[in-house]
Amino acid sequence: MDTAARGVRPQAVLFLCAHNVARSPIAAALAKHLFTHSLHVGSAGVRKGEADPFVTAVMEEIGIDVSRHKPVSLEEIEEYEGLNFDLVISLSPEAHHRALELTRKAVFDVEYWPTADPTVSEGNREQRLDAYRAVRDDLMTRIKQRFDWRPLGAD
Repeated sequence: MDTAARGVRPQAVLFLCAHNVARSPIAAALAKHLFTHSLHVGSAGVRKGEADPFVTAVMEEIGIDVSRHKPVSLEEIEEYEGLNFDLVISLSPEAHHRALELTRKAVFDVEYWPTADPTVSEGNREQRLDAYRAVRDDLMTRIKQRFDWRPLGAD
């Protein structure tokens, strides 16, 4: 039985997407912001991409600085940190497939949160930023629900 079915909040979560440039860094930054000391959070991509300035812009809008984020591949996480996570949340089909493959040699739960890829959005700057904002806001909602977030002082 997985951690979600037991109603248990995992202690360490890895957000995984295709390139670690938009979806997984946004999710990781949000989770770190909400659960500062109570949840170990990582992010990676199946492959390593290039940092995305649109991510920095939409996260700055809500007061979270991700300007120092350097994309990391899943292979690098495995090599340097190990897969010491209770839960891997995959945000793209490719990432989900890879996460399921990894369960053959590592013990963690996998959840699939299909999430649009804002890097493929088109239009002017504001239209593209809107695509990133939509991903950010959707991930914020999902993270709060999944990890049972409550504001300080709330019962």
